Formats: sequence, C-alpha cells, structure tokens
Amino acid sequence: PREEVAYVTCTYRGTGNDQPDFLATIDLNPRSPSYSQVIHRLPVPNLKDELHSSGWSAGSTCFGNVTTRRNKLILPGLISSRIYVVDVGTQCRAPKLYKTIEPVDVFWKCDKGYLSVVHSLPNGDVLIANMGDPAGNGKGGFIVLDGETFELKGNWENECEVPPTGYDFWYHPRQNVLISSAGVVPKRAGYGFNPDDLKKGVFGRHLNVWNLSCRTLTQCFDLGEDSLPLTVKFLHNPDAAEGYVSCALSGIVYRFYKREAKNWAVEEAIRIPAKEVTGWILPKIPAFTVDLIISTDDQYMYLSNWLHGDIRQYELSRTCKPRLVGQVFVGGSILKGGPVAVCRDEELKCQPEPLVIKCKRVYGGPSKLQLSVDGKRLYVTNSFYSAWDKQFYPNLVKEGSVLLQIDVDTEQGGLTVNKNFLVDFGKEPNGPCLAHDIRFASADSTS
Repeated sequence: PREEVAYVTCTYRGTGNDQPDFLATIDLNPRSPSYSQVIHRLPVPNLKDELHSSGWSAGSTCFGNVTTRRNKLILPGLISSRIYVVDVGTQCRAPKLYKTIEPVDVFWKCDKGYLSVVHSLPNGDVLIANMGDPAGNGKGGFIVLDGETFELKGNWENECEVPPTGYDFWYHPRQNVLISSAGVVPKRAGYGFNPDDLKKGVFGRHLNVWNLSCRTLTQCFDLGEDSLPLTVKFLHNPDAAEGYVSCALSGIVYRFYKREAKNWAVEEAIRIPAKEVTGWILPKIPAFTVDLIISTDDQYMYLSNWLHGDIRQYELSRTCKPRLVGQVFVGGSILKGGPVAVCRDEELKCQPEPLVIKCKRVYGGPSKLQLSVDGKRLYVTNSFYSAWDKQFYPNLVKEGSVLLQIDVDTEQGGLTVNKNFLVDFGKEPNGPCLAHDIRFASADSTS
C-alpha cells in the first residue's frame, strides 16, 4: 500500500534551543486534511541526544520468524549513545516511548559509543553500528539488542580486531556477508569540518567485509585517503551479490560484488567531479554524497549530494556503469546570489537558482532519502549533522529543516520537486529544529 505515515527524527542539538529531541509523525495521505503536516510529536526525556538514524525491530529478512513483529522503532542517540525503543504498533499515528537504554550500559558492557545505523538481523535481534569508543576516539564495530526484550546483549563481532572507524552497514543473508563503511572520528567531527584534519586519519577510507554467521572481519578495501565511505546498500534482489558504497569526500560511488572465488571485489562505478570555487573554505567543493538508496525493483539508484545541493537518479540496467537520467537541485552551497562563486564546473553551465516552496526559502542541502515502495515518490530532509549544519548552512539552523517530496519518472527517468508538499520544521512549537532520518509506517525501501 501507499505510504500514509512517516516518522522523522528531529534534533535541537546545536540550535541553541535547550529542548529535547523528538520523533515527528507526518501525514502523507493526500486525501487527509492534515496532509504534509506534523500530526504528533514524541519528545524524548533527555537533552542533546542528537537523534540521527532510526531502524525497525524487524525487517524483510525476519518475516519467516513468527515471534518477530515490525512494531518498534529503534532510535539511537548519535552523540549521547542512549537508545530509545519506540512503540509504533499500538497507535501508528501517536507513537509512545517503550524503553530506554542508558549510555552507561553501552559504555560499560560494550566499550562503544556514538551509535549510528540500525538494522534488524535475520534472527530477530537488532544490530546497531557505532562510530567510536566512549571518549569519542575512532572505533568501529556493532552492538546487539535482543529482538524481543530489547535488552543490551553486548558486542556483535566475535573476538576480532575492530575497524578504526564505522558508520553504516548492510548485510546479505544468502551470501553470508555483512559490509560496513568507515565514517569519521567522532570527537574531531564534533567540532565541524576542519581542512587541517585531511590526511590525518580523521576521515575514514575503508570498506569492511564481515562473515555474517561467524561475525569476523574477512576483507578490508582501502578506497583512498580521506575518501570517507558512508552509505552502503545491496541490491534488493536476494540472489544478486552486489551493491554500492558512496564516498562523501572523494565523490566516488564504488560497486562491490562477489567473485567466483567467493571473495569480494570493488570497482569505481560513478565519479562526481568537485567544483572549483571562490568564497568557500577550500578551493574545491567535493561532491559530498551522504545518502544512497536503491528502488525495490533495482531499476534506479538515488544519491543525495549535500554540499552541491542536488539529488541524482541513476539507471541500473548495467550495474557496473550506472547512467545518470535525473537530477534536481533542492539547495546547496553553489546557489546564485550566495557567497560562493563557481569558477570551473564540469557539469553545469550556470549556478542553480534557490528553491522556494509555498513562500519558504529552502536552505541546506539534500541529506537523508526515503523512497516509496512503488518508486514514484522520493522524500528528502536537509540536515546532515548539527555541527556541520551550523558550519556550512547557518541559515538552516536558524530557519529549520524541511521535508520535501520529489516526484519520480519511473519510465524514462527524471526528478521533479513537488511544489504542493512541504513539511516546515522551522514552525515547530518549540522553535526551529533539524530533521534527518525518514521511515514509513507501512514499508520503505531501506528495510
């Protein structure tokens, strides 16, 4: 069925407003009088958690498990390392807090912190990636929650050396593999993006391959210094042993795939050129691709380019060479009339116009994506991480985030901003906030 309700994580951290973060419930039913409005807010009990990613208590790989239900949403605090379990099954339009796991438990039991991406495992447990240790030093790996009681079980990896950093992951049950990305060193990234950190190991460079059943690290690919691999996605076809990882600072999307020898390999699939500019902190603005999503029919891939400001649609008939078929700008750092002047651009002839919807000027750049199951509606928020939002898009922090809908041409390819849809988080009762992750109550393309 068409998505009718969305859950969006919202934070006040970094805005100067001492309010608790909250989970916003959005009405997506075009026939509803409250269409494209926040219909419920679930504030968490603490301040400055930085609700970032979210994940379901059960995904499609759990559907053979009769005891598993997709009725809980897991919200880890990126900064606090606190974990909230939210009941969305009892009342889908008015979720309630079900359980809280305090950071001291995560610190003592797992020696982990700075929790990021959440996915449910085939056995019904919940796996959460971490970016660092309790002190904010880089440390990869995962923690596990019991899928029924949501008790903290401990670390997932089985007595092996963990990667130096971590962020995102996805797994493939039929191939017995889990693949994770690198991310950044949390305590350095918390001060914002510093060009002096380049070539100092702050920004990750590795793609890690794990044995899913043995929980051991089996391969590690070096994708280049300061490449910063973030988002990892497999194709949805359960027999297709391949997927993609987007590297934020290098602007490269790599395809990873399984060889006949049962090991994995990577190859460059997409390269988005940097733009030569004046008025920015570096002479070039990289293609900072922060999210990647694949349609459920594996026909199209979408990239959000946070600094340039565009969303890209690629056709995947040849998975080794995706073809750009759609592009739309919804903000970014290179807009006309801004402080940045583009000196050399390999793709555009002129700087894009600012986006205005329903008299609202949209600041920031496209960040988190979510796609309807039929592939026709792409939803996007424009906050990446509060410290970096404040640095690159101060007007975004001042005016608040938005949730936009992009209409997708699934026949020929093409993207169009829907001018009738706008969720303005600048008009929240407690002041403007920053919105990030998106989940649908019915089903979405990333679980």
